Amino acid sequence: MSEVPGATQDEVTAPVVSADQLAERLDAAIAALEQASAFAKASPALRVADVAHRLMSHPEGPELIYRRIQRMQDGGVFAGTDWDHPETLQPRLASGTLEHGSAETASLEMLSELRLLAVARGEAFHLAVSSESATHFLAQLLAFELDHLFGPRSEADRAAGSHGDAVRNHLSFVADGIGYDHVLDSLVAEIERILAQRPIAVDHVKVMIGRIAANLDDPDLSGTGSTLGLNRLVSALFGPTANCREDPGVETYAERLTSLDESALWQEAREFALAMHSTGLVSPYQEVFVHHVNGTRDDLLGQVLGLSRTGMEALSCYAPLVRRLIEVAITPGTTQTIYSLAQMIERAVLFDPAVAPSLWAMIGLVPSPSAELALAGITGEETASTVLLAGVIDVLGQPLGIGQGNNPTCQAARAISMWSLAAPSYVLRLVTRAARDDEIRLFFEGDAISSAEVPAGTFTAPLVDVDPVSMVLVPHLDRIYIEMGRRCASRSGDPHAWINREMHGWWVGRETALAVDLASGHLDDYPSFVRRFYALYHPLHNRDRPVIHPQPAGIAVTDGLGRFIGWHAISILRVGMDPSEEMRVYFFNPNNDGGQDWGQGVVVSTEGCGERFGESSLPIAAFTSRLYLYHYDPPDVGEVAAVPAEVADEVEALARASWAADR
Repeated sequence: MSEVPGATQDEVTAPVVSADQLAERLDAAIAALEQASAFAKASPALRVADVAHRLMSHPEGPELIYRRIQRMQDGGVFAGTDWDHPETLQPRLASGTLEHGSAETASLEMLSELRLLAVARGEAFHLAVSSESATHFLAQLLAFELDHLFGPRSEADRAAGSHGDAVRNHLSFVADGIGYDHVLDSLVAEIERILAQRPIAVDHVKVMIGRIAANLDDPDLSGTGSTLGLNRLVSALFGPTANCREDPGVETYAERLTSLDESALWQEAREFALAMHSTGLVSPYQEVFVHHVNGTRDDLLGQVLGLSRTGMEALSCYAPLVRRLIEVAITPGTTQTIYSLAQMIERAVLFDPAVAPSLWAMIGLVPSPSAELALAGITGEETASTVLLAGVIDVLGQPLGIGQGNNPTCQAARAISMWSLAAPSYVLRLVTRAARDDEIRLFFEGDAISSAEVPAGTFTAPLVDVDPVSMVLVPHLDRIYIEMGRRCASRSGDPHAWINREMHGWWVGRETALAVDLASGHLDDYPSFVRRFYALYHPLHNRDRPVIHPQPAGIAVTDGLGRFIGWHAISILRVGMDPSEEMRVYFFNPNNDGGQDWGQGVVVSTEGCGERFGESSLPIAAFTSRLYLYHYDPPDVGEVAAVPAEVADEVEALARASWAADR
């Protein structure tokens, strides 16, 4: 970069055009964008982004742009770009774009976030993004960018010149927009909401906690009321026990362990287990402790994993396998898998006759070059074999922690979760084939479908925020799922009537109930649809028959105003009374965002209503009002005629006032 003698860097890069002048240029650029044809939006959109980026470097710039964001959206500034689908955007990637993207891409990212801010504040509407999800996105983004919000202006900011000013101004405006005084409150609440669902992929949560912790002493954060909750999270990661409270570093901690007496070791183990199970987070120090006792002290190993009597019995029966899994799969880069290991042992899944041999076989598995490439983004310093084995432990220990990440199809995540719950040896077989052979085979109505012999699926971009098993297996499942859909394309009715029962397992009901006639798009004998569901699942109408295996189902997702967003795949896990004696449906939502407001008071709960980790729940009437597809076997259906007509009327009223308003 050339220098101007006698001038500072800030003076060289300072704006020379006033904010009002740039606002006028922005209006002209927006007008040109609006007048451009649908096939010629790219050039005027870049012009809008360029002017907006320069305007953003002025303190008043974000406000001036925000007033015009709806016009930009409607004019097509995001047309043909990733930002045209905000529901697929990831806060972690957005943070990288702001800091390292070109001026044009960073500007489009900022414009997208201002659009989300308008949605979050109820001042704009987007069909694919609810107010709640927009708020959650911005809260996570701010966590990644706290250094820009609260920290001093760094050398990197100075080197970035006007771009650094633009990012800071933008982030401050967003923080103001969602409540600057409560930014930390929102972030802590968001972190706790995520952790309450016990997702497998929590690296982004750990980064958020680390970045917030680094700014705890900033005076701008005083009085927020969140430090107590945050300190609990920070302690769980960086100092959960007496001997690592001051975060001394893992090497120092390892030396301390060698000098601890018996009582101190037991106390360390108890404190690690308490912190891990109360938050779902695993400290790097716990990995050091686990390896310290592995192979020599199974009693302390059970204690640090927080195992019950059932878990201790499984540990005693399969001690050699558990020890070997720890040696191979638990490393500084896979520390979080310690929680999954504890859950896997506690679930007693090792007592399945096929699981232990399958895990022994997985220990020696060498992933193919293709599988290694798929895992490359999450391996870090670990080998692909180590990461994949850790991923296998993750899905066996946390079947409800599997998430679809940025994959637009939810079928594969639901399938992996369902198999991990109901057929763990089957999912191990599929992972082995996918990782070793670059192929899996599923059967559709008697015909084998090879993932290596069918076209690519719907999504070819790298997966983000998914576990290692999903990273390897989802592309194969996606291809086969699409191929099954092709084979059903000429049939009348929803193709999932055939796909679900063939893809997911023998336990899926062979008959399908649909709320909608696909030909007309209208509700089809909806009262019978509702009453059959109650007769199948409600304990008072189904002869008190519990849900034995998870069942795939389809729901109509709506936003906070009850407006239809799209169809979504979930699995029904169980139905029962909550602590307030209300009948609820407990289900798995593969998008790791189970707590959502679907309008009309239909608010999905993830904790506090009897949920187990990873479950979402709704009162049965509210759940049924968003249901559009489920499977059943006729002999399992109770007395349909005994279900009161007013039950069907209540559910239909909720449906017709929301997603079925025009159906």
